[in-house]
Amino acid sequence: MPRIVSFLPSASEMVCALGLEDSLVGVTHECDYPELVRSKTVVVRNVLPLETMTQSQIDRAVAQRIREGQSLYQIDEKLLASLAPDLILTQNLCQVCAPSGNEVSQVLKALPHKPEILWMTPHSLSEIFDNLRDLGAAVGQTDKAEALIAERRARLEKLKSETSRLEHRPRVFCMEWLDPVYACGHWVPEMVKIAGGADEIGADGGESVRVSWEQLAEWAPEVLVMMPCGFNLQQTMKQVWQHFGPYSSFASENSATFLNLPAVQQDRVYAVDANSYFARPGPRVVEGTELLAHLVHPEHFSWDGPADAFLKVDLDLLRGSFAEERDYYRDGEAIVFTSTYLQRRGYCCGSGCRHCPY
Repeated sequence: MPRIVSFLPSASEMVCALGLEDSLVGVTHECDYPELVRSKTVVVRNVLPLETMTQSQIDRAVAQRIREGQSLYQIDEKLLASLAPDLILTQNLCQVCAPSGNEVSQVLKALPHKPEILWMTPHSLSEIFDNLRDLGAAVGQTDKAEALIAERRARLEKLKSETSRLEHRPRVFCMEWLDPVYACGHWVPEMVKIAGGADEIGADGGESVRVSWEQLAEWAPEVLVMMPCGFNLQQTMKQVWQHFGPYSSFASENSATFLNLPAVQQDRVYAVDANSYFARPGPRVVEGTELLAHLVHPEHFSWDGPADAFLKVDLDLLRGSFAEERDYYRDGEAIVFTSTYLQRRGYCCGSGCRHCPY
């Protein structure tokens, strides 16, 4: 079997789905699924300290580095050379998502052993499956790849058939970034359509695009899904509170627009684990589509997946509505939040709260 280095979390998932986890010798710091890839050698890391930055800070820093022609990732060239990979999995779709294009080409020039390169640059669900097929061919696992593709396609076709019979397709907005606001792109609008929703802002097969609050208000989504790229559920909920919570510094006019959206008025705002089910073009986009069907049409579709895949945003909490005993109690001069409140808030603040469920 070839020695494989993956520069993509989605590619690492594909490798493991094909039963080749032992051949995976190097990964990025973002590779975290399945659990066993966390023990693999990390050869790629972020340049920016994203964990300590707000979304607006990340947006500005990323834009500046791209304008200056600088990479967002650091590849450990010596470590990569020592791993002597036969196959490197990378992409040329998004400079923000992983090492791409010229930076990968430059690193490869320094390697004494020239590995095969498999470029994974999908724009649609079909192209995600094409990438899986190409990987299967490259590692001698064509039959396994085709079986996995067939199973995944069958689930999507079944869901598509079921949603096609529904009378109403609610207006959906998938918020791929919160500040500034970005609409979803690439394969996500296709997922929304299969799930029985309508999305006329997202760029189907194209890049994620920045949209104004005026555009969002005009679209008037009936279902709002927060899915910031690169964030899991807890990270997403932290961002939701930072931008829309009662003590945020978010612009008042934008906050008013948010609160007046039909999705907010009808209590249909959700945060999701974008990393697992939407942002990464891997096998789990099928689960992501099924999750969307549940969020858009909960009366018709259940969700039997992990409990931490999504959370309904507690809009009363965002508006600053708290109830004593349910959300907090008094301990002398101190106010102590309950585990119920912390679960509804949806993330760990790292302050060591007495009843933290995380």
